[in-house]
Amino acid sequence: MRALVVDFGGVLTTNIWRAFGQFCEAVGLPEDSVLELFRSDPEALALLRELETGELEPEEFEPRFGALLGVSETEGLIDRLFAGLEPEETMIDALRKAREGGIRTGLISNSWGLGIYDRGAPTDLFDVSVISGEVGLHKPQPEIYELACERLGVKPAEAVFVDDLRENCDGAEAVGMTALLHREPDETVARLEELLGVGLR
Repeated sequence: MRALVVDFGGVLTTNIWRAFGQFCEAVGLPEDSVLELFRSDPEALALLRELETGELEPEEFEPRFGALLGVSETEGLIDRLFAGLEPEETMIDALRKAREGGIRTGLISNSWGLGIYDRGAPTDLFDVSVISGEVGLHKPQPEIYELACERLGVKPAEAVFVDDLRENCDGAEAVGMTALLHREPDETVARLEELLGVGLR
């Protein structure tokens, strides 16, 4: 394996759904309200896809998504949803050590508005960053993985991809990448050491 490609939110940060749950509790909604909305309402997911690919501005997304969620105060909604995220230092350190060990590193992120969702990403750790809103593609579309590999100068079969969502891992595997579904940092790092042949701790 010559390259390590990672998601941002939920991999290089703490759990996204936990952050969303904290927001929901703060505004008096059931903890899983955002998760259930995406699971049950096609309109909510369609709004997210338009935001991620740059077709919808955050200022347009926030009131429409807030109405579906049942939130009356929607200004700054995206920032408030992600306010509970913290850096996942174990994964960030592993990425840094992989790059120092000669592994090409990349980011593929479905961005919630350009520069909002991903602004905490340590961009100096990446040889390549592919942000959905910049390229007009989103995970799990195969083209976004192929684009990242092309920019990294590797074949998909030479790259490991890490994401916290199963469908995004499936998308990477569909183009020939080796995908790891991220749950616990220590487990992910141990598996990456096996695949990459580089010490990451």
